[in-house]
Amino acid sequence: MATTSTVRQKKGEPEQAQRPLLQFMLGTAKYAGGTILGVTMLTSSVVAGGLVGLAISFRNLPDVRVLRNYVPTETSYIYDIEGKLLDSLHGEHNREVIKLDEISPELKRAVLAIEDSHFYLHEGINPNSVGRALMVNIQSGNVVEGGSTITMQLVKNLFLSRERTVSRKLAEAVLAIRVEQIFTKDQILEMYLNTIYWGHNSYGVETAAQSYFNKSASELSLAEATMMAGLIQAPEDYSPFINYKETKRRQSLVLQRMEEVGWITAQEAEEAKTTPLLLGQPTAWKSSELPYITEAVVGELQRRFGEDALLKGGMRVQTTVDYDFQKMAEENVADAHQKLRSRGLYADQVALVAVDPRTHFVKALVGGVNYKESQFNRAIQSLRQPGSAFKPFVYYTAFASGEYTPGSTVEDTPVRYRDGSAYYEPQNYGGSFAGPMSIRAALIQSRNVPAVKLGQSVGLDNVIEVCRTLGIKSPLDPVISLPLGAIGITPLELAGAYATFASNGWHSDPTIIVRATDSSGNVILDNTPKPRQVLDPWATASLTAVLKGVINEGTATKAQIGRPAAGKTGTTTSERDVWFVGYVPQLSVAVWIGNDNYRPLGAGVTGGGYAAPIWRDFMGEALKDEPVQYFPAASKFPRPSKP
Repeated sequence: MATTSTVRQKKGEPEQAQRPLLQFMLGTAKYAGGTILGVTMLTSSVVAGGLVGLAISFRNLPDVRVLRNYVPTETSYIYDIEGKLLDSLHGEHNREVIKLDEISPELKRAVLAIEDSHFYLHEGINPNSVGRALMVNIQSGNVVEGGSTITMQLVKNLFLSRERTVSRKLAEAVLAIRVEQIFTKDQILEMYLNTIYWGHNSYGVETAAQSYFNKSASELSLAEATMMAGLIQAPEDYSPFINYKETKRRQSLVLQRMEEVGWITAQEAEEAKTTPLLLGQPTAWKSSELPYITEAVVGELQRRFGEDALLKGGMRVQTTVDYDFQKMAEENVADAHQKLRSRGLYADQVALVAVDPRTHFVKALVGGVNYKESQFNRAIQSLRQPGSAFKPFVYYTAFASGEYTPGSTVEDTPVRYRDGSAYYEPQNYGGSFAGPMSIRAALIQSRNVPAVKLGQSVGLDNVIEVCRTLGIKSPLDPVISLPLGAIGITPLELAGAYATFASNGWHSDPTIIVRATDSSGNVILDNTPKPRQVLDPWATASLTAVLKGVINEGTATKAQIGRPAAGKTGTTTSERDVWFVGYVPQLSVAVWIGNDNYRPLGAGVTGGGYAAPIWRDFMGEALKDEPVQYFPAASKFPRPSKP
């Protein structure tokens, strides 16, 4: 990964990196008018000495030694788990910093030829260029020509204003000499190429190469390099995206100059001039490949590091998602929405989240039907009531208490609780009561009254504690109706909590980021899974066995996928939210259907009838290359002892 470490090398240290280019230029450079190296260096020293004397008048100039620790603002990049670029994030400056030896030799020579062919010979200023510019400026009565070397351009870009005055030019020259006393030529050239503006919000040579040619700066041909070198003086005016004819004219000037100084032959110049330029497209404001993913990543990084670090710090962020898998999930949601419409269900939105129980990495996160139409990410931002999909947390708490087993009896009979100044009487879906029944049957049939009674028995504070252990951070109050999901939870929270059931109690914090580094490659965020056993194995295996029954014979028979799977439906009062959350050992998935304005979906709409089929279709594609795996039996683990 690119760093700026080379700018910290002090003058006088080994300069192996610069010698090949320096030797090449010393051996091939030609001097107009027959000027010899000795005269040039002598003149340079005399002029330099005079300017050093002038430095006394410039005591308020910046200290160029700060460049030893200079780190330019740099674009941050977000990748999928396989390294595919998903998005770039930057403020005003879109830049990726690279080392000098990662830049095409053709580009380095082209830039030097057109901007400063004596760069490796002078000590910050070029007397010939200065003298010529001075005569032109005297004749015009104004500063119309600069005579700037690459070093002078660098200090102008970093330290000085762009006003065209004699005092600024003198300051520029003094600072250039100071820079040359501290840094090597290669260090200066590297800073220059990584700093200058190349047009279309591209700063630095790497970003420009990617923008103009969709390739790295190390891969540029002579034709491409000379085109880019021609842009430096006026990037937008000479841009091939704006004026291709003017671009080719500038390219010809660069090739002509390279031929004049002997760095290419006439034949090479002609071949480069006639080579077609296969252009890319500006990358600065390109939209994200996976916006639901990248926006979730951005939110997390901003909370941890702040906006400035994200937009200017050159982070490299690897996400947990695979591009193709996420695209498949988005297509499944869009297709499911169309099927719902064809069935007469006018639900505005569908959201889906998939989490790997083995790592708790988010594998897919779809926050809505169409991101272009609505950027609200319901998978992580919308708190919706889960209804009966909350019940497994109550039943797990009961099993872990040591007081209950799946075969324990609970009464499905009318009950009334005092709730403040009023009374609360829980009702089953459909209004009937079944009398005494096993806990297993109560959960498979999704009976409400037994869940409320069980919540009161085990203690709602204990249920909330289990939820917190499973990573649910949304507000939870110990209200009597809590076991029926009368609180708001995000789809990501449910998918992550159920993933811990799928791993039989092993938990890591769900994340969408694998790792993040700074621009130098230092790891600043490492989410390598650190699973820990947080649930009782017997209680978890017992719960999974019951939730398998929900799919096999209960309210979610439409979720059957031909392999062992467990899950729970959820339908809220007035059918405002319908859910199915289910899992296999390799994947936990939550599906939600609803309207943003909380409009009821319609009488008779249930999670089992509408959300479960979406889950089934998604799992069919998600698991097509995954072997069948089985859940551990509760009999393998000791049952918790009673308190």
